[in-house]
Amino acid sequence: MEQKEEGFNLEEAFAKLEETVAKLERDDISLEDSFKEYQKGMELLKKCSETIDSVEKKVLVLNGNGELNEF
Repeated sequence: MEQKEEGFNLEEAFAKLEETVAKLERDDISLEDSFKEYQKGMELLKKCSETIDSVEKKVLVLNGNGELNEF
């Protein structure tokens, strides 16, 4: 599922998260760089989570009887 809002692409974000994990798993990364990469990853993860939550809310709709339906 691709979500484009305000220039944010969920699939690209997941690819960047994979890159971040790969960088953190390297043996030659400094402690300072690993903290920076971790922070970037956590910010990206938060944005992904917010985007997914937003999509989930749009999928849930109340019908005429006040019951919650899913598409």
